[in-house]
Amino acid sequence: MPILLGCIADDFTGATDLASFLVASGMRTVQLIGVPTGPVDLDGADAVVIALKTRTQKTDQAVAESLLALQWLQQYQCEQYYFKYCSTFDSTADGNIGPISDALLDALGEKFTIACPSLPINGRAVYNGYLFVNGVLLNESGMQHHPLTPMTDANLVRVLDAQTRHSVGLVNHQVLDQGVEATGKAFGELAKQGHHYAIVDTLNYDHLVTIGHAARDLKLLTGGSGLAVGLADNFAAKGLLTKKADSGALSKVAGGIVLLSGSCSIATQEQVAQYRQDHPSLKVEPLKINDGSQTADDIVAWYKEQSVSRPALIYATDTPEAIKAVQQQLGVDAAGTLVEGVMAEVVRQLAQAGIRKFIVAGGETSGSVVQALNISAIKIGQSIAPGVPLTESISAQPQLLALKSGNFGDRDFFAKAVEAML
Repeated sequence: MPILLGCIADDFTGATDLASFLVASGMRTVQLIGVPTGPVDLDGADAVVIALKTRTQKTDQAVAESLLALQWLQQYQCEQYYFKYCSTFDSTADGNIGPISDALLDALGEKFTIACPSLPINGRAVYNGYLFVNGVLLNESGMQHHPLTPMTDANLVRVLDAQTRHSVGLVNHQVLDQGVEATGKAFGELAKQGHHYAIVDTLNYDHLVTIGHAARDLKLLTGGSGLAVGLADNFAAKGLLTKKADSGALSKVAGGIVLLSGSCSIATQEQVAQYRQDHPSLKVEPLKINDGSQTADDIVAWYKEQSVSRPALIYATDTPEAIKAVQQQLGVDAAGTLVEGVMAEVVRQLAQAGIRKFIVAGGETSGSVVQALNISAIKIGQSIAPGVPLTESISAQPQLLALKSGNFGDRDFFAKAVEAML
């Protein structure tokens, strides 16, 4: 049976973010970690999300891996394809959102798509083409300090235009307020004018539904996870989908819990500070790793000394100033590689010791954890917070994971995630 929706996500937490919205809409969803090299059981799946790590890769490599993912999905004759990126449009002037979108359009033989990163429930909204985060312009929200993809311009028409070979237009909120048909007509008019992309204003949930319904005939969609909310309706209206109320059912998994945080976003800094108030925590320090005074063995030994009743947090989360100081000493790539390498080794050792529940903050850290656990596919469960579902590895010994984008979740997210795993 063909897959209805084939999705390509540019990082691991972004993939689970999208998958959570698809499950909530009634679509049974499987997330794959990278492009499969062998057989995959997708029986009963309505949607498949392939999680890549292309957000911060070299552009040529990111495009090549995205096209490989598309080719794999095309064997299932998907009704529609979806390139998912962050709701804060994480990218640079070189890409990778524009180059990947260009390549996917070309490969599908299409000339037009939309770019809709908005996620109003998490404070991401686009107004007159400008992206706001909790009411603040993107370039003033803290994202201008992102160590890998600093966002210094909130005008998405300009941002995307700098990354693509093609023209970028805008569909504003006044059109969306007129409904699905007016929005679809605006898409068509921009396409006739030669635009390959439309940045779409989005101020609320109803706008997302309108955009999703208006995009029913587009072969390729690009955007954040919020764009998914209206897609199940389209498939149901065509008689292709029966929505499932139990699409997020997971197994009960025993074993200890560990929390790991590599994100340095403002939201995660607050979450780490909150959790540390009444739980054991240990900071991973790149300079100490570099000089050998902190090792994965040290961290694992510390974790084993903690009480299982108060799950411990292992974190590299820090302020932008502190991160910059470390990067100046070690180099940007080296600092990140040191931390992710140690986190991955810690996870491998803890898994061998019987830990089967992992709560992870940060896209890069989540990718390292999933790879360290040798997980190739996960089932998507119910949401812990908007865009952050509980997930279960598809394996002989299932593991539970909560993979959180750095910017998502309330201050007490970690406590909620622990409770969801009990």
